[in-house]
Formats: sequence, structure tokens, C-alpha cells
Amino acid sequence: MSDRYTLYGTSFSLYTGKVRSYLGKKGIPFDEVLSTARVYKKFIIPRTGVRYIPVLQTPQDEVYQDTTRIIERLEERFPQTSAYPDQPKQKLVSLLLEVYADEWLVIPAMHYRWAYQYVNQPFIYQQFGKIVSPYLPKFIRGWLGKKLGSRFKGSLPLLGITAKSDAAIEVSFLGLLADLETHFQNHKYLMGNRPCIADYGFIGPFYAHLYHDPYPGALIRQQAPAVAKWIERMIDGKSEHGSFLENDVIPDTLLAVLKRMASEQLPVLLDTDEKLSDWRKSNPDTQIPRSIGKHQFTVEGVSEQRVILPYSLWMFKRPVDFYHDLQGNEKAEVDKLLAKAGFADALSKGLENRLIRPDNTLTFA
Repeated sequence: MSDRYTLYGTSFSLYTGKVRSYLGKKGIPFDEVLSTARVYKKFIIPRTGVRYIPVLQTPQDEVYQDTTRIIERLEERFPQTSAYPDQPKQKLVSLLLEVYADEWLVIPAMHYRWAYQYVNQPFIYQQFGKIVSPYLPKFIRGWLGKKLGSRFKGSLPLLGITAKSDAAIEVSFLGLLADLETHFQNHKYLMGNRPCIADYGFIGPFYAHLYHDPYPGALIRQQAPAVAKWIERMIDGKSEHGSFLENDVIPDTLLAVLKRMASEQLPVLLDTDEKLSDWRKSNPDTQIPRSIGKHQFTVEGVSEQRVILPYSLWMFKRPVDFYHDLQGNEKAEVDKLLAKAGFADALSKGLENRLIRPDNTLTFA
């Protein structure tokens, strides 16, 4: 039996980029299969029950979908040089920043992909066309890719990406880019000399959309060369065996990133919990859909509407649960950090709704 894993995804898929980077940095042997329409029909949908990538097939023919679940399963098999720091502050911050990267940075990623159509879209439509059929002539791939890509472009208002919010989204992203540039001028990865789970979360949007696409890729290389070098390290496929920072240190350069998360995403997460409680009263014993209405979010002083995404609570439950397992001095030190980062008592209150994902579906625990 082969010891190689099989990753089903695409080069321009945000979440495929997260798992691909993880497999490379952990030194796990794998082959990648382009998730064409045929692959979806013959393998992905029958084996997972959903239409989402990436999907990972193990040498034992186990099949996992969802990047967080995939990495958790692989960490059990490959515990050496773990993606999860052992020290409490570093682990909690890593989990929080994974939520931020996975569930919030999709906003600038999608904005930049579709906002600069004359620069990005001929390239992107070719990528989408390969999913339909990689062997067709280029002009036909572009035409088919435009039809498929337009469906994704049509989701922008659902994420709150509109003419009203476009400029604010760019201001916020450029602020984040400057903060990360300062950090990576002094640190190889977010927590030291090897990637943590937050690095893998960040590389999803930062490579597959923002660096991979022509316009934002040029922007990053010009304005944030240290970030560009971090991206190149994350995707070079070379295993990494360095150490996290000693003494549970959280670099001051990450506080600005945490404060941005606390300002922009945290209110959305807490409101999602509240809105889901209201939804549950009218929908008892019902499987939770991908969205349950709309609510308001604010970026750089600009407010807009976006869909309520309960899945983000399943992700947020991980740092919340970790926080509640802390005791004594460890919790006291973490509380000091959270207060400085703008989270105050957001984690101590816990969540009203505890979600699980059996069989790749979202439901209440």
C-alpha cells in the first residue's frame, strides 16, 4: 500500500492552499489531483456528501473534508513539529488567528479577485475553465470559466462586498498588510521559526487569492516584500522543523493583528451566536443551513449587510473551549493578553450555541 496522501483541490482555491502548505511543511508525501467537474461527480460528492474542496484521501482510503478537520486528523498521525503550540498564550492566539484568517480574510481575498476585472479576470477565467475541462482549447476554457466564475463573483454582496464597502475593505487590508510586514521583518513565521495553525490559516487567502492573482500579487510584492517572502516560504514545499518562541512570548507585532480581529470580526461572531439562538427557537431539531439571514458588520467606520454564517461559530468554539480549559495563573496571563488585544471578556462568556459537524453537516451539539 502506498504511503502517499491524495489532495483534491485547485491551485486558486483558498482552502486547498491551507492544506497544501501544511502537507509540505510537515513533510507528508502527497499527490494533488485537480478537482474537475468529473472528479466532483465521480469522487468528491459520493465520498463526502458535499461539493466543497479540499478533500484529502489517506493511504488507508479514508476521506476527509474541511481544512480544520483534515489538519486535526493529520496532527494525530504526525505529532512531531506540531502546528499547535504547547504554551497557552501562543496556542490561544494561534487558534484565534486561524478563525480570523479562515472566516474573515475571505472578504479582502474575494474583493481583490473580482474588483480588478481587466487585470485579474482573464487569468481567473482560465483557471475556472480548467475545472470544467482542462484539455479544451484556451478560448473555450476562458468562455466556460467565465460562466462558472460568474457564480462566485455573484456571491460578493452576500459577503458584504459592495460599492459601499469596497474602499473600506481595501483600507483595512492595507493596514493588515502593513502590520504583517512589520511582523515578518522580525520573525520567520507568526510564532517563531516554524508555522503554527494560524500561518496555515493565513496562507489560504494570502496565496490562493491575493498572491496567486495578478493585481493583489503585484500589490503585495511592491508594498510588503517581507510578507511576500513569508508566502514563498509557506508554499515552497520544504519541511520545517524550527521552534516556536520561548517562554510563551506573543510578539508585540501580532497585537495589531489581534486588535483588528477584535474590532472587525469579533462583533460579527458574537452577533452570529445571538442570531443563531433566535433562529433555533423557530427551527427546533433542524439541520443548520450555511446561512440564516443577514446582519450588519463594520470595517473602517463603514457599515454594510452580510449573510450570517453559523459555520464560523464552529471554528470560534475551538479557541473558546481552549480558553475555558485554562486554570490559575495560565488563565490570568491569558486574560491580560486578551484585554490588551481588545477581546476583554469575549471568550469568558462562552457561546450559547455549541456546534458539531458530523458527516460534514453542521448541527447543534
